[in-house]
Amino acid sequence: MDNTEAARNALHGTTLLEKLASIGIEKGRMIEIRHLNEVGRDYGIPVYLFFEKDLAFSRTLDQVEDEFREVPEFERPYVDVDRFLKFTRENDPSFSQTMDEFPLMIEIVAIGERGNPGHVVPFITGLMPFLDDFDVNDDPVSHTKENLSL
Repeated sequence: MDNTEAARNALHGTTLLEKLASIGIEKGRMIEIRHLNEVGRDYGIPVYLFFEKDLAFSRTLDQVEDEFREVPEFERPYVDVDRFLKFTRENDPSFSQTMDEFPLMIEIVAIGERGNPGHVVPFITGLMPFLDDFDVNDDPVSHTKENLSL
């Protein structure tokens, strides 16, 4: 058993859904992309981001992977969260600062397990927001300050 599996097993709950819910990861919740990446890394759970809502909600991860197997990685309508963050940081040095100012929130679409009996691997899928969903006039930092002063 590796450290990530041991960490996952140590979470409160008996099922994967219960364990992830104990740390705030639940279907339908909005989670900041960097936090989602940390959860995936710390608990050994692959996290996939979808760019197309219909695809994310109407197909299984296995179906999507089968369909886009021959498509180059960065041309697919989904990507591993860690690969997305690495690619973005390499191509935009100000990305981390931008994420501090405008956190990128991901909607959790599915939490599940796949594989063969005896070797089951958990996964999380999430939906990237669309550009129209961003409100650049909304300052999440000021909301935090307002909430602290109440």
